[in-house]
Amino acid sequence: MTNTESTLVASGDHQTAGRSALKTIVTAGLVAGALDIAYACIIWGLRGVSPIRIGQSIAAGLMGREAAVGGGPTTGVFGLVLHFVLMTIIAGIYYIAARNIRLLVDKAVPFGIAYGLATYGVMNYVVLPLSAIGQAGGGGPTYIVVTGILVHMFLIGLPIALITRRGLRS
Repeated sequence: MTNTESTLVASGDHQTAGRSALKTIVTAGLVAGALDIAYACIIWGLRGVSPIRIGQSIAAGLMGREAAVGGGPTTGVFGLVLHFVLMTIIAGIYYIAARNIRLLVDKAVPFGIAYGLATYGVMNYVVLPLSAIGQAGGGGPTYIVVTGILVHMFLIGLPIALITRRGLRS
């Protein structure tokens, strides 16, 4: 094999690994995002809140509440897309960490649950206060707080960790 051929083979492996990483991250983000938004639509739907209004509340983090609600269905859809983008970023953070810390792959279940709990804390006590909303989340009726924590642990962190484990082991 010539030097040029070996370079092409090596770069092909690198491209394949890159596609595999991207596929794993996007899959984890979409699965966690779908599970989380399904929970939100069910729990808030029982209180009469529409999926578009849920999307507007997500968009409010960038736009502020008045602008998000004033934008109608368009900002609701934007918020739902933003939700999946954020979940994909959250999945990407775990993937990068797991690629460098093998224990996150080997012990995906406990670390995934812990990652979900950490994600809950960061989103509610760092991201939301710094957003256009400007206040911490995690409030409301006890059942909303408790289910919110459990959703982050078992429907966000755990699936991200398990999908990442599968992606890094294949």
